[in-house]
Amino acid sequence: MLSVAHRSASGKLSSGLRISPFKQHAKSFHTSKTTCDWSNRMQAIENLHKKSPVTAISSIDISKNPIDSFGEDVFRDKHLREKLPQSSYEKFKETIEKGATLDPGVADQIATAMKEWAMARGATHYTHWFQPLNGNTAEKHDSFITYAGRTYQRHLMMNFVGKELIKGEPDASSFPSGGIRSTFEARGYTAWDMSSPSFIKRGANGSYLCIPTAFCSWTGEALDTKTPLLRSNEAINKSAIRLLRLLGDTTANHVSAEMGIEQEFFLIDRGFYYARPDLIACGRTVLGAKPPKGQELEDHYFGSVDKRVLAFLQEAEWTLWKLGVPMKTRHNEVAPSQYEMAPIFEDISVACDHNMLTMEILRDLSNKHGFACLLHEKPFAGVNGSGKHNNWSISTDTGENLFDPGDTPAKNARFMVFLSALLRAVHLNGDLMRVGITTPGNDHRLGANEAPPAILSVFIGHELAYVIEDIVNAQTSTSVHDTDISKKVTRMKLGVNALPSLPRDSTDRNRTSAVAFTGNKFEFRAVGSSQNSARPGTMLNTVLADSINYLCDEIEKEIKQGKSRQDAVEKVVQKTLAEYKGAIFNGNNYSDEWVKEAEKRKLWNLRTSPEAIQQLDSKKNVEIFKSTGVLSEKEVHAHKDILYEIYCKAMSIEAQCLHSMSATSVLPAGIAYQNTVSDIPSRSKSMDGYYGNISSLTSELISRNDVLKKRIEEAERESDMHKKATFYRTEVTQAMQKTREVCDELEAVVDNKLWPFPKYSEMLFMK
Repeated sequence: MLSVAHRSASGKLSSGLRISPFKQHAKSFHTSKTTCDWSNRMQAIENLHKKSPVTAISSIDISKNPIDSFGEDVFRDKHLREKLPQSSYEKFKETIEKGATLDPGVADQIATAMKEWAMARGATHYTHWFQPLNGNTAEKHDSFITYAGRTYQRHLMMNFVGKELIKGEPDASSFPSGGIRSTFEARGYTAWDMSSPSFIKRGANGSYLCIPTAFCSWTGEALDTKTPLLRSNEAINKSAIRLLRLLGDTTANHVSAEMGIEQEFFLIDRGFYYARPDLIACGRTVLGAKPPKGQELEDHYFGSVDKRVLAFLQEAEWTLWKLGVPMKTRHNEVAPSQYEMAPIFEDISVACDHNMLTMEILRDLSNKHGFACLLHEKPFAGVNGSGKHNNWSISTDTGENLFDPGDTPAKNARFMVFLSALLRAVHLNGDLMRVGITTPGNDHRLGANEAPPAILSVFIGHELAYVIEDIVNAQTSTSVHDTDISKKVTRMKLGVNALPSLPRDSTDRNRTSAVAFTGNKFEFRAVGSSQNSARPGTMLNTVLADSINYLCDEIEKEIKQGKSRQDAVEKVVQKTLAEYKGAIFNGNNYSDEWVKEAEKRKLWNLRTSPEAIQQLDSKKNVEIFKSTGVLSEKEVHAHKDILYEIYCKAMSIEAQCLHSMSATSVLPAGIAYQNTVSDIPSRSKSMDGYYGNISSLTSELISRNDVLKKRIEEAERESDMHKKATFYRTEVTQAMQKTREVCDELEAVVDNKLWPFPKYSEMLFMK
């Protein structure tokens, strides 16, 4: 903790503060000189000047081809083929494809193969790597060692069997459960996720094998983010295959969601990080004055990457490649000291696993390079926050992207059916999508210049919008008046000429839209940078599966009434688009006009986390989860309680951190400078005014900080979780803002040598 006492030249604590209103608060802070024990900030700046030149990292063999290194720390399909008998390998693949129970004998063979492969790479332990509902990853390490032989002949051997591979039993009592498990009922189970590859994590003194798993209670309820995601992917499979059969597709046998996850983050020097209690405790700054220069010049975005940062990014890339993460892109983001990395698309479950690995690697390696990696959605006020754009689509096992318009009538018709399902999903169930992006940090970001507002709508571009209007209106021809559109759209007859051939980039990008169509996928732009993407992915899959099932029901009704399949599909799509085209908005989502228009269209606009969380267990949503098999009613209520709990705890930590920093560091700095000014002999009248301003600021800080403390205490006395979360979001947040305002004003006037915390101008620009 930073020192708050000032010492005289003799080294003794000085006294005799002459400003009577502050005697009880600052008696020990007076000094006749501007000396200060707050050395952390200045030491961090001094250390930056001593940084050695950037050198190559020994752990990277840059002579190797990335293809040769890719996946070398992953237990892949090729290892199974090499190690298993052909019959066992085929049984295993059949188990994955059909979702059957794995044969115990095959499980033992796979476990042995995994152990041998892992030990060859220095592994002595294994862990079931899972993702509890706190948003992080978790692991408990067990060694491969076991006893063999009779009691008097026992000896150690290395062993790993199928039972240990398939199921583990970590203590579940301290993980969030939302009331599903009592704290005295500790049993929880991890179950091997065969669809996600196992991998090696390396430490300074050895390695260990990580086995991706689901995590559930003794009674079978999901206690993690992966289980609902896997269930939602199966819901997509069932509903999409059902619809494809109605459209005449008999070749596809499986449909799954895919995702490409862009990861934004900040990097600051680790010396600055250690000198900021708020970054350590909260992941964001709860105070800090705006610097003279921020991102106004737009000179950081896509700029040349700093060499020290580049060395870190390069090692991160090589490490991720070795772990099988197909990292593709790296670049400077909009805000100073902000960066982005993005991989190639993968199956949604693997993509989410890989993103969690990416965040772990970024945090771990940043320390090695002398940085701190900040994954919070808004670590610095006044500049862009960080998101995690989830590029999402669904594809068949025959390689067909169902959100690709295609270049044939059949593919066009298929695209329009799935698009209409998505529009319905967003219009009706935007509340669930909003719950999917709920984090305390994301409330700071949504609606700012780098993120869409909380209104859930879909951007599809003008050309596709005209096609939809033509289908809805069933006109003989449509004149397109938009000067950017050169084509004319004739009457849409699904399955005949459903829409003209659309080039892959027929739409511009709309950076203000929550869900933007980008040619053959939808970009869910509102996801927060610190999140596990499994939750927003689960929500996307679930609401789409529900809407696909609705379309299937309606099409089947029309067919039963005697319509041909083509006519039935056309009627249902036309009706669905007419009813839910209000989800489409191609304009500026930041405008006040759009807020009013969205309300008229009855689109969801849940501006804060408490508002969103409250909707999770509505009658409509419980029924959607139950009908798709994604969550039981008990699990829905539990997830709601956990989201409230996490939100309130995060807000409490932030509020208490601000109160502590302002009381024990900012106030003493302000009073110390106030005393310095008061000691200046022969002060002019202008100096008297300056002194008076500082005096009023310190007095105001005491008052506002007292109010903040009372608001925190009031919040903690509230037992109703929704009321508690709402109180934190309104009253406590407002009290924090008022306290911060005074702190930031003091930062702007207090002697630079006295200010205790690294400033924005230092953290964002010094490397």
